[in-house]
Amino acid sequence: MNVPIVPAAFGTTTRALETYRFIDRVIREQFPDHEIRWAYSSRMVRDWIKVRRDIDLRHPHEILNDLIQEGREWAVVQSLHMMCGHEFSRLIEEVRGCNIRTSVGLPLLAAPKDYERIARILCNGRHRSEDEALVLIGHGTDHPSWSSYMAMNQILGDAVGPGVYVGMVEGSYLSPKTIIQKVKAGGFAKIRLAPMMLVAGVHFEEDIAGREDSWLSFFEKEGFEVSVDRESLGMKKAVAEMFCEHIREALDVIPDK
Repeated sequence: MNVPIVPAAFGTTTRALETYRFIDRVIREQFPDHEIRWAYSSRMVRDWIKVRRDIDLRHPHEILNDLIQEGREWAVVQSLHMMCGHEFSRLIEEVRGCNIRTSVGLPLLAAPKDYERIARILCNGRHRSEDEALVLIGHGTDHPSWSSYMAMNQILGDAVGPGVYVGMVEGSYLSPKTIIQKVKAGGFAKIRLAPMMLVAGVHFEEDIAGREDSWLSFFEKEGFEVSVDRESLGMKKAVAEMFCEHIREALDVIPDK
């Protein structure tokens, strides 16, 4: 019997299920002989979805305990996080507490090749005029993994050239003030904002594209002409395929699979 695959997402209260259904289709296409069981680590999200949509979401330890009861020896738990931050660390602790052997697939941005590939995906098909800058905005974090955003900023610059910037909703370093200064120094008059997020949920709708106290409003107040791209990373097939590559890497370390 093939090793079951457990995609593990934090979850969010808006747009997440559509994004996860899309990723699920890609995973099932690439692993047709494996059982796929989804898990969600956020208790708040699980309760929200149950009340509003009457959908039961299950935690990783619940899924793994079911597999134990079925006599399964191994499972691949694939992180659906952007980077190795707080939520990924909590996922590792939860998986470690289950009495089943697991191989954990790493988050989207784990190795230099991941950053290089995301850089190509983010900029593919985006044709900018010489006076337009592309500003990609992630959630941000107070975890030491915040430096992943700096790495992404550097690799994007190497791959694409000037005019592409990475910002964070949470955190003071790559804040709107910082990015506005950089964009002005670059001589750009137009701004295109885009989410560097798996799900363009509340953070995107309020903090990036909202009409008040948002990245959009901050740039407009500075006199920039601003447009907004709304497609999240999770709705791009190439990103879902990156998670599939991490699943294969996790499967490869399992003996006699």
